[in-house]
Amino acid sequence: MTPSHIHVPADCRTVTEILSRVGDKWSVQLVVQLGSGPKRFNELRRIVNGISQRMLTLTLRGLERDGLVHRTIFPTIPPRVEYRLTELGCTLLRAVRPLGEWAIHNRDQILDARRRFDENDREASEESGHASDAA
Repeated sequence: MTPSHIHVPADCRTVTEILSRVGDKWSVQLVVQLGSGPKRFNELRRIVNGISQRMLTLTLRGLERDGLVHRTIFPTIPPRVEYRLTELGCTLLRAVRPLGEWAIHNRDQILDARRRFDENDREASEESGHASDAA
């Protein structure tokens, strides 16, 4: 049976689609930053380290489309645009905040595990390289 013939329930596709939006690196960071209150575009760009203007625009539009962020345009010259979490966005913040706390709490253990893995992987690569030299 080829993958195109595998039946995937619609609920699984929906969950995957939504999790890909709310689980991406930039969406989580923006939701967390907006959790402390409304922010303007350039303020978000300064706060969220490494995000490009284009990626910020795309991510905010996606969050707005999904009903997680509300954009308000104030009729000033020049127009002022502000972003804030919706009620739905606040529920997402409550869900991702514990995950962030977990990451902070377990950071050192994860970094140690990565270091050990990389050392073992490097040693295994060197050993396999020496074995092929002998052959």
